[in-house]
Amino acid sequence: MRVRIGIGDTSREIELDVDDGGALIAEIEAAFGGEQTILWFTDVGDRRIGVPVSRIAYVELEPEQRVSVGFTA
Repeated sequence: MRVRIGIGDTSREIELDVDDGGALIAEIEAAFGGEQTILWFTDVGDRRIGVPVSRIAYVELEPEQRVSVGFTA
């Protein structure tokens, strides 16, 4: 699943590929409800990115697109 995270006061986006979008959503919601100051994201390639929770503007989840090959009836 492709994830885009917008950073406040900048036009920059962070793009990640993750396996479990539901777990990511739960982690983000917990970070906003708690006292966590930095939220660490890990993508499928084990790349880690830390983002200050107060700077997250939006999170966009894009499901994997399935491409069909061949003829369909």
